[in-house]
Amino acid sequence: MQAVWLEENHISLREIPEPAKPHEALIRIRKAGICSTDLELVKGYYPYTGVLGHEFVGEIVDAPEPGWIGGRVVGEINATCGKCEACLNGRPTHCENRTVLGIANRDGVFAEYTTLPLANLHRVPESVPDEAAVFTEPLAAALEIQTQIQIKPTDRVLLIGAGRLGQLIAQTLVLTGCDLYVVAHHEHIRNILQARGIRVTAEDEIQPRKWDIVIEATGSPDGFNLAQRAIRPRGTLVMKSTYKGEMNINFSSIVVDEITIIGSRCGPFEPALRLLEKREVDPTVLISSAFKLDDAIQAFEYAAQPGVLKVLLNNDQ
Repeated sequence: MQAVWLEENHISLREIPEPAKPHEALIRIRKAGICSTDLELVKGYYPYTGVLGHEFVGEIVDAPEPGWIGGRVVGEINATCGKCEACLNGRPTHCENRTVLGIANRDGVFAEYTTLPLANLHRVPESVPDEAAVFTEPLAAALEIQTQIQIKPTDRVLLIGAGRLGQLIAQTLVLTGCDLYVVAHHEHIRNILQARGIRVTAEDEIQPRKWDIVIEATGSPDGFNLAQRAIRPRGTLVMKSTYKGEMNINFSSIVVDEITIIGSRCGPFEPALRLLEKREVDPTVLISSAFKLDDAIQAFEYAAQPGVLKVLLNNDQ
């Protein structure tokens, strides 16, 4: 089968054997999405060699349980052992032996087929089109924030970063009724937010030390510094980004102001699918372009341009 292969910070299209793993479902990929993590992996964020990609919607063509065959599914990216201390104590996304789809020790979805355990898979409601279902994984990551902290209508919430993930965070946060503002730079990105009634702001308009909750979703030191200036004493700072390399942080002010810092990544799929089914969020407005799998190299080049949001790879038959 054809796949997008990463090796030594270089991506290429290559022919590799169709995957086959005992006790896992074989999934034909229908659509897959390029995210910031994929772009950072190419730059060397994490030493990974293999097939890239972890956001997908697909169709099961073979499975240990025949009732799954033919089903349209999305999949959680962490395949866990179920036996380690983390798994046994309810922290499966931190499994000590996990493999991570398209990120760590498990080939990803920028290919014609992939495999995952049935425990990782979720059926897609019939009313949810592929163009929306492919966003399930990042939408679930956006929802993880609300499983970690309670966001009340009275909370002043600042979201820094309105890229691929930030847009989904904004769409989920606005449903809470909180006093939400989003820092967004590109005009077309601001327009997407404003079309959904989400207020945007500029960095120089942000009041320092006034925000109850600040969510940092830029992955840049400048974004973190802005978040640290904005958060009020005893406020909560949610880190929704990974950072390449080292950062200099003034921890004294964090201690003095008693700031709570929360790291946040993978989230719940079923609530994400319900939001898509009820059309309470619309991730399809984020699609900048779509390419065939054959044109994946050009798709990556396009996705890396400033201001580009979601780029899809289509493998429709």
